[in-house]
Amino acid sequence: MKSDNQPAPAIAEAIHSVAEKLTRRNFIKGVIAGGATVSAGYMFGLSGCSSGTDTAAVATTPASGAIERLISLNVNGMVRRVDVLPQETLAMTLRYRLGLTGTKLGCDRGECGACTTLLDGVPVYSCSTLTHTVRGRQITTIEGLEGPNGELHPVQQAFIDELGPQCGFCTPGQVMSAVALLKVNPDPTREEARQALAGNLCRCGAYDNYLNSVMRAARLS
Repeated sequence: MKSDNQPAPAIAEAIHSVAEKLTRRNFIKGVIAGGATVSAGYMFGLSGCSSGTDTAAVATTPASGAIERLISLNVNGMVRRVDVLPQETLAMTLRYRLGLTGTKLGCDRGECGACTTLLDGVPVYSCSTLTHTVRGRQITTIEGLEGPNGELHPVQQAFIDELGPQCGFCTPGQVMSAVALLKVNPDPTREEARQALAGNLCRCGAYDNYLNSVMRAARLS
């Protein structure tokens, strides 16, 4: 007498046939194909899942926690629309998105000051400032110091007159720090100028030349 737990011969044969076809490779292929189908349906309008109005709402609603990449920046008195990554620094945006290569990348970790720019008149290391944090603020680079007729800023002219730079790589950052100083203190002492430029390294060691330049700029301003 057959046990009630034993399947009928026809059923057992069907189970065996399915098991032979359901190999590990076929199973994985099926999963991949199913995932691709679902993704394609989502990308091309979620067909059959919702009405046209609902689909448009889903497409235009930003994901929770998403950061808008296309932002407006006020750079050198002009509002510029820029596509900026969430982790992008101001130095990278200025140089590689806006073409303002006067801002130099030296150490790229907030130590040398070659990337110094002004935010609302205050010198900052742009290599350590996220671009998304400066929306709505006034950004000034070395290019923005130029006069309306192309004339040099008094600080730039003084740097030339005093032969301040040697290689010149750190000069834009030195100039920006000097401009910020003279804006709040038009007649600094040499020691005050030294303190203002303390965050800007010169690998050529031309510190005295730069200080002479700042003092000359104070007289020209």
